[in-house]
Amino acid sequence: MSTLVDIIASAGLWAAVLRIATPLIFGTLGALLCERAGVLNLGIEGIMTFGAMIGWLSVYHGADLWTGLLIAAIAGGIFGLLHSALTVTLGLSQHVSGLGVTLFASSFSYYIFRLIVPVAGTPPTITPFQPIAIPGLSTLPFIGPALFTQTTPTYLAILVALVMAYLIFRTPIGLAIRMTGENPHAAEAQGLNPMKIRYGAIITGSALMGMGGAFLTLSAFNSFFPTMVQGRGWICIALVVFSSWRPGRALFGALLFAFFDAFQLRLQTAVQGVPYQIFLMTPYILSIVALAVMSRRARVPQALMQPYRRGER
Repeated sequence: MSTLVDIIASAGLWAAVLRIATPLIFGTLGALLCERAGVLNLGIEGIMTFGAMIGWLSVYHGADLWTGLLIAAIAGGIFGLLHSALTVTLGLSQHVSGLGVTLFASSFSYYIFRLIVPVAGTPPTITPFQPIAIPGLSTLPFIGPALFTQTTPTYLAILVALVMAYLIFRTPIGLAIRMTGENPHAAEAQGLNPMKIRYGAIITGSALMGMGGAFLTLSAFNSFFPTMVQGRGWICIALVVFSSWRPGRALFGALLFAFFDAFQLRLQTAVQGVPYQIFLMTPYILSIVALAVMSRRARVPQALMQPYRRGER
């Protein structure tokens, strides 16, 4: 018991929680924005992989870190445009289109990486974002090193969550997005263009996904390898349901999963004689339990996964 208390009371644990949660926050908010407009985006895993690759590759070839993050966002937006064309304009299956984007983006990432970077025993590296100690806050006992010595993209992810919560529930744009996700024909009757709204939401959401992937190579690590996303995209899809499509809860869900993940990493070294696979699956089991409990009360956007045709009902 004392071991568990020591781990939880460690500032390093909570600092790791924020680092692990950052790509999940970006990805979950991106998927949430798409689904609020009525479109499921299963391309998130591939978009995050491509964002990780193109962001790292840009910096490796001389761009600064913020430019690399911007390029990853633009690349994510381009894949969002592709998904929009297939699902919004052509009305194709959102499941099939999203899976196709994931397969294409993941494979394309590996192809470009191997085309430009020669095969080597040790992957080339870059200098990533460095932690920034916020003056006056980083010196606070426990809270300072835990919360206020993160890299800038982590603070940006939290800011994006707060801005999106305000945008969706306190602005006319957010009302238009929610109306489109609930009843696009009612939105059309109010003079809105549901197709443009869905395009905008998918492209913006996919840009956030690309930024989530880029965080892995520009901040969490300093190199790229094709499997580094490791299913985070699918976790983000589950976190959207867990959050009941609310940005504040999405932020909490990402932090909760990150806590489970960071906690099991420390348990592996603190507890001996237990197969490490047990610890690895712990955050996923706990997330499934939490998802099962929360999803029973979740209210799904009524027009989610339903194709829209102007003038049709």
